Amino acid sequence: MRNFQNPGRSAVYATNAACATSHPLATATALDVLKAGGNAADAAIAAAAVLAVVEPHMTGIGGDCFAIISEPDGTVHGLNASGPAAMAADPSWFSDQGISEIGPDSIHSVTVPGAVRGWEALVSGFGCKSLGDLLQPAIGYARDGYVVAPRVAKDWSGMVERLGKNAGARKHFLQNGKAPLAGTLLKSPGMARALGEIAKNGSKGFYEGSVADDIVKTVREHGGLLVHEDLASMSVLDVKPISSTYRGYEVMELPPNGQGLAALIILNILENFDLASLDPAGPERMHLELEAGRIGYAIRNAHIADADYMKAEVGDLISKSWAKELAGSISPIGRLKNLPSVTIKQSDTIYLSIVDSEGRAVSFINSVFHGFGSAIVTNEYGIALQNRGSGFVLEPDHPNCIAGGKRPFHTIIPAMVRKDGKPFLCYGVMGGAYQALGHAHVLSNIVDFGMDVQEAIDAPRAFWEDDGRISVEDGFPRATLEGLAKLGHRVQRAPAAIGGSQAIQFDHNNNCLIAGSDPRKDGCAIGY
Repeated sequence: MRNFQNPGRSAVYATNAACATSHPLATATALDVLKAGGNAADAAIAAAAVLAVVEPHMTGIGGDCFAIISEPDGTVHGLNASGPAAMAADPSWFSDQGISEIGPDSIHSVTVPGAVRGWEALVSGFGCKSLGDLLQPAIGYARDGYVVAPRVAKDWSGMVERLGKNAGARKHFLQNGKAPLAGTLLKSPGMARALGEIAKNGSKGFYEGSVADDIVKTVREHGGLLVHEDLASMSVLDVKPISSTYRGYEVMELPPNGQGLAALIILNILENFDLASLDPAGPERMHLELEAGRIGYAIRNAHIADADYMKAEVGDLISKSWAKELAGSISPIGRLKNLPSVTIKQSDTIYLSIVDSEGRAVSFINSVFHGFGSAIVTNEYGIALQNRGSGFVLEPDHPNCIAGGKRPFHTIIPAMVRKDGKPFLCYGVMGGAYQALGHAHVLSNIVDFGMDVQEAIDAPRAFWEDDGRISVEDGFPRATLEGLAKLGHRVQRAPAAIGGSQAIQFDHNNNCLIAGSDPRKDGCAIGY
């Protein structure tokens, strides 16, 4: 239990239903839907659409989404609504153009937006309301205005230079060349009209007609390869979640092209250490977590791709025996200078969590990747186009090399945990590449250290930068920083909060739900 003399949040307890999102307007919308007879799938999409309006730098209809759905009877489903590269995206074309990598601001980083078709699939497959009705709150905020929240304003202010380079971005996301301040009433008329087309015509209102014309025109004007046929052919994958166990808890993630596999690898490695005997914010625990993460991410980078192109088997990558061997390479007294072989021996984002009164849980994540995606924004409707294509590589022999119709490597991952066959935790962690390590960190906080969901989310985080330095949040004591430095880590204070999280835990003994939402964002958890 938290120290009530220190500022913080209590976990939210509820007996009927609960919802947790990164913005209060989205959380309120989800609760309204639940109280009006909608279920968790309906509430998730209504909230996601609101977030597409009020957190436009994090998410939107120009991005992708994934979901894990746990039904009341215990059946679990996975939904992959990540869009592919243009069919014309042949590796040789990039080579001929002298392009050696796809940067986050490149027009070639723009892949087909999959979110809208994913919204429709989730509602039609699991909801009980119409997509058109569920979009009305978001349409209202876009048309009539919403007040910019503090964290949104802070993030937005750091993206002005990037947005200023694109005419559509300047038109729709800057005011006289500046980002809106917290407290500003902001309207998004283009988004209101785009959402209106979807409400009226379903996903065809996005993938065909004037909205599609706006997307294709923008991409082609910037030299991109997407055409109308690429949009119209967008399909959602019904996938079976993959899983492993962590100290008796079954952890479920979606299969590649996402990095959920890396979270399972990290947890498999950490299971070999007695973390519960350590200080949760101490250098010894964080050292083991960071080293397991470095190994897991090396495996991720070598192997994860579109499932149809994977060369390694998922079962081999999450082998407990291999994880034990990898754990044996970690030294408790120093940072690994050289990571073990990752060749197997057989060869800004929003996350929300909803649980309804029937016990149905939806773990849902939607993103445009970097802030405002590619920062290439359509002129007519103001759609920020995602830059997921920057997740591809251009090495012909790599499983994640770009190809026509291929889905890129994805960082965004929802998760679900079961205990003794019953749902235990519906959760996720935002923060780009951090997400796989974040899944392991938050779950370990709960399982190893007995934290409630809010404490597990609040606890300080650490992650490494591209140059290998370790960024640590302010919540760590100085002794931890000094201890990590003695173990060979180059430590720095994190320049910004690391990620965000939402979680809802099932308390079957007391027949209630326990929800938490990350104070690193503007949002909240609520239930009834």
